[in-house]
Amino acid sequence: MRYLCRLGFLKSYSIDNLLYLPFIKSQSCLLSSHSKSSKLHPSKNGHNKSQTESETKSIGSLFSEIAEILGAETVTDGRYPDVFSESKGTQLSFSEVSAECTSCTQGVRRIAEENTREQVNLSVLEDTQARSSGGNDVSPMVEEITNILRAETGGGSMEERLEKSGLVLDSEVVEKVLKRCFKVPQLALRFFSWVKFRNGSCYTTRTYNTMLYIAGEAKDFGLVEKLIGEMEEKGCEKDIKTWTILISHYGKAKLIAKALLILEKMRESGCEPDAAAYMILIRSLCNAQKADIALEFYKEMVQMEMQLDMSLYKLLLTSLAGCGDIAGFQSVADDMIKGSQIPERDVFSCMLKSFCIAGRIREALELIHDLNDKNLTLEPDDFETLVKGLCKADRITDALEIVDIMKKRKVLDAETQGIIISGYMRRNDIPRVFDLLQTMTESGYVPTVSTYTELMQHLFRLNEYQKGCKLYAEMLERGVEPDSVAITAMVAGHVRQNRISEAWKVFNSMQERGLRPTWKSYSVFIKELCKISRTDEIIKVLNEMQASEIVVGNEIFNWIISYLEKKGETEMVQKVMQMQRTCKLYPKEHEASGNNVPKRLAHNLDLNSNQLESRRMNFHLVEHIPKTNNEQDLQEICRVLSTSTGWCLIEEALERCTVQFTPQLVVKILRNCSLHVHAALRFFSWVGKRDGYSHTTETYNMGIKILGCGKNFKDMKNLFFEMRRKGHPITPDTWTIMIMQYGRAGLTEIALRNFAEMKADNCKPNGSTYKYLIICLCGRKGRKEDEAIKLFQEMIRAGYVPDKELVETYLKCLCQAGKLLDGRRCIEALRKLGFTIPLSYSLYIRALCRAGRLEEAVALVDEVGTERVKLDQYIFGSLVHGLLRRGRLKEALEKVDSMKEVGIHPTVHVYTSLIVHFFKEKQIEKALETFQKMKEEGCKPTIVTYSALIRGHMDMGNIVDAWNVFRLIQREGPFPDFKTYSMFISSLCKVGKSEEALQLLSEMLDSGIVPSTINFRTVMFGLNTEGKHSLASTVLQKKLALKSKRMLLA
Repeated sequence: MRYLCRLGFLKSYSIDNLLYLPFIKSQSCLLSSHSKSSKLHPSKNGHNKSQTESETKSIGSLFSEIAEILGAETVTDGRYPDVFSESKGTQLSFSEVSAECTSCTQGVRRIAEENTREQVNLSVLEDTQARSSGGNDVSPMVEEITNILRAETGGGSMEERLEKSGLVLDSEVVEKVLKRCFKVPQLALRFFSWVKFRNGSCYTTRTYNTMLYIAGEAKDFGLVEKLIGEMEEKGCEKDIKTWTILISHYGKAKLIAKALLILEKMRESGCEPDAAAYMILIRSLCNAQKADIALEFYKEMVQMEMQLDMSLYKLLLTSLAGCGDIAGFQSVADDMIKGSQIPERDVFSCMLKSFCIAGRIREALELIHDLNDKNLTLEPDDFETLVKGLCKADRITDALEIVDIMKKRKVLDAETQGIIISGYMRRNDIPRVFDLLQTMTESGYVPTVSTYTELMQHLFRLNEYQKGCKLYAEMLERGVEPDSVAITAMVAGHVRQNRISEAWKVFNSMQERGLRPTWKSYSVFIKELCKISRTDEIIKVLNEMQASEIVVGNEIFNWIISYLEKKGETEMVQKVMQMQRTCKLYPKEHEASGNNVPKRLAHNLDLNSNQLESRRMNFHLVEHIPKTNNEQDLQEICRVLSTSTGWCLIEEALERCTVQFTPQLVVKILRNCSLHVHAALRFFSWVGKRDGYSHTTETYNMGIKILGCGKNFKDMKNLFFEMRRKGHPITPDTWTIMIMQYGRAGLTEIALRNFAEMKADNCKPNGSTYKYLIICLCGRKGRKEDEAIKLFQEMIRAGYVPDKELVETYLKCLCQAGKLLDGRRCIEALRKLGFTIPLSYSLYIRALCRAGRLEEAVALVDEVGTERVKLDQYIFGSLVHGLLRRGRLKEALEKVDSMKEVGIHPTVHVYTSLIVHFFKEKQIEKALETFQKMKEEGCKPTIVTYSALIRGHMDMGNIVDAWNVFRLIQREGPFPDFKTYSMFISSLCKVGKSEEALQLLSEMLDSGIVPSTINFRTVMFGLNTEGKHSLASTVLQKKLALKSKRMLLA
């Protein structure tokens, strides 16, 4: 193979030597693929002083040409403060580009680290349910074995205790126990060796795959080799998962030669690598700075019509740019456009970013030149990328010229200005930094929290304590909300000055601001305390860290022990070491029982060419849950159920908790965790098996409701049958919940059948049953007006009084369907039930107005007679709304004036209708004037009013104003609801802002509102229409992730 040839003397070296053998390039790297660029790049070996000077002048000349193309005026270094002079009204916010790096190598590594967090799950072990092949529950057996492994003393050795247990193990039980030993490979090997000696039937590929994964994660490659030898000796066949695990772990350890040999052996065995194996190998090669070999594998993927994901494309481009292989760089970029159908504009942004990260300013400028030749324009984030690249290359004067261009184009923002400030900080030019900061704030910009944080850290390193404190105070005064990094920087500054009380005060402010101190925050605090020898405070921070349920870890303990040993505090060393043993996850309590198993092992996925789902690896540990009061119990249990996706982790935590479960508490838990259907229903099953607890009708009703909300109707019905089988009373509420869930999904036929079954079961419908069934029958999905009319009449005959919600929905349906006679009958029935004439007529008139039947509504008003004045108060808004919908503004305003004359002021409904009308007529000034008048008169806007403002601004093309309104209600209320989010998402996609709509989807989920299928579809369609196919795929991933939470897995 080509890549093996590039390893040179592969066969003549030992494996150990191969690990450090430099790869020999078979072809020289071309330094440009653009016009005239090859003349501008001398070889690395030919660099000398004159060539360097010539190259600098050449870049300067090229930059001047680019600046002229972009329409900039020359900006000298002496006028740098003027660059930031701009009115506040021109500020725009754009997404951040890649974080700045201090070298090309660090840049590549940073990109690799970011992408690693999003790459496909490297665990290729299957996530099996806690059931054996025979269908029996193996969880008790797994738990018993885990307890045996966990025990430290008593009862002989681990092997003896296992023998005495008399347990009969199969491969599945062994696999599950091994997973619980994820962080303790020696314990896993010890158990595995005992199993092999006792039961040879456990020699399966799956159990060996699990052991290989555990050993690889521990970087115990000696054990890996031993296990591979055993597999071959026992005739245990390696599958594609085995090979992929090996390639992955050797690659992550940067043992590239070994990873390549594994790939060759994989092919010799007749097992061809799939897309997952290729992607893992390419990522490993890029991280090991072997971009030339990564390119060879990439070409093989292209030949086999395999494609990379966007994150790997970016990493490969950055690596190729870093090694100077511009020809390979350009070929990958061309494939992105032609093969992967990625829009040229997006590819250009990736190329520019890669060049800037690699410090290749000449190539970046040439790329912009080519962009101009293709009549493509730079986007705001491209300007920001270029500014960051120029600052990294210490060409701040050129960066300022780009900033001047951004100012003229009105795309300059605080993020870009922060980049310039960072550039001067690296030069240690603090006076200029403060001048820039002052000019920036005087121009109406607010520096970002990252800019403030970086400057504070720099000042504290220079021992400028007072200036750092003053800067922090200024940040707070300007309303910039500090994050945990900024607060930690301030804590470090106080500690260095031995101001411990101030440090604690700032540190504790995190919780006051709704922030949770991170492991990094605690570690910085402890490190700084070690520097000033404050042993008592170190122990205090350590105790605080444990109380916060953050895993301390050996790293911090080792720092503290090393510090105490240097000070000669042997007694304190022993105490900390004892604390370390107590907190250590294994073997005391947690790790051997599986609590520290990452999600990538506890809830892992098969990797193949058809299923490559990006997962963020979450190492959240489910901690011991103490027994507290009922409200705290509720919050803790809900946190466990909502933050962990692996049931194994959840079950372990639940088994150790000391909470006394009651049906009332279980109902509350299920209600609060209704979005996490899988975890909630597993909890329902688990708690039902506990001694001293039994489910009630209420808990079953809640379980049925959760399943119905997740549209898992089959299991909903099964739970109903289980409830009946166990003798729990089937109440009208039980039937009502099922009927309501079917009806809301538009399955009104099934809802009606259940209603008939309810009656046949001698269960009398109550008022709620009638209400929700009628509402569902009147809905848009599965509407059945005739059945709704029959049920409404039946409800009245049964003596139930409909509430306002039901009447409004029912009358609206009748008016839209043109069944006005039935509407008349309805208000007559309401009068007999005690509804007043004004109230009953107002409900009907409102429904007529909303259905567009204005003439019928006006005619009905005249029938009221003596109670007309009171009726007018009820229907005032509806009539104005109906007139405005017809475009009869003059009549609507006359109606408003006439009502004012009799002392009836316009309602929020009236004002909102006027705002909608003015926006519809493109009269934005009148719309905003009406909104202002509304507030001045003390009429508080509702979410419907604000939604009208957002929609109006979007229709007028005022996207920034629409966002301003949206952010206002997010901060101050009324908070956006599902309809507001849906409307805003749809409006953004219509005007080509689907990427911003994607942001809204995430915010929607964060606020606890579940997006609909239509929401996802709208954003995906918009992104694909705009050519942003990679982003469109992330929408699908969000949808699938949400579905996995809401659907009960088999």
